[in-house]
Amino acid sequence: MTEHKKNFPQFYLTAPQPCPYLAGKLERKLFTHLTSDKPEGLIDTLLKGGFRRSQNIAYMPYCESCNACVPVRIVVAEFNERRSFRRISRLNQDIRVERRSATPTAEQYGLFRAYIDSRHADGGMAEMSMLDYAMMVEDGLVDTFVTEYRTPPRRGAGKGDSKAPLIAVALSDHLSDGISMVYSFFEPGVPERSLGTYMILEQIEHARQLGLPYVYLGYWIEGSRKMGYKTRFQPQEHLTSEGWIRS
Repeated sequence: MTEHKKNFPQFYLTAPQPCPYLAGKLERKLFTHLTSDKPEGLIDTLLKGGFRRSQNIAYMPYCESCNACVPVRIVVAEFNERRSFRRISRLNQDIRVERRSATPTAEQYGLFRAYIDSRHADGGMAEMSMLDYAMMVEDGLVDTFVTEYRTPPRRGAGKGDSKAPLIAVALSDHLSDGISMVYSFFEPGVPERSLGTYMILEQIEHARQLGLPYVYLGYWIEGSRKMGYKTRFQPQEHLTSEGWIRS
């Protein structure tokens, strides 16, 4: 095998299966394995070019007669923090933000299970064990980090309960031009905090502090209620056949 062929990724297609976002549609994914023998910039290029990462696999939709999945990234320097976003930031100003290396913990997994059982009990992650969760967090070749969000210790808590409760977690990748949000989850019992939105706002601010121009949100799917929230973060760019363009 020549060095060129060794370094060039091999791509594969999954078999058709029911789309989890659009009723009556079938989905297929194009994917490749991310291995340490590939050039350093390859993974970065793939993730900036519309692929998403799950552990050491990069994938993108490759569906027949459907192109509803559109990669989305927020333009950080021009982000419009409208009134509703400022209200959410104020509601969560008591949260302490802790940036950590991609190391899984039992505490994170406990919150992950509460979130999945409440929000996605019939989804593909419903059967994930602690080992599965650990692999999702730490099994990767990308510069990945975990952001933990904690509320102040409860009043009157005993000495053994003084640790600030974990209320949300975001798993993100550092790319050369931004932050790619891989997966996030939160305490489902406090809907008034809008924690999903708050984490995106906080990651935008983190990207701003790092001088990075974009926050990547994965795919927006027109017609899917699950993905509709992504269009609220403006301005943003969508990846098309002509490259990244303003939506």
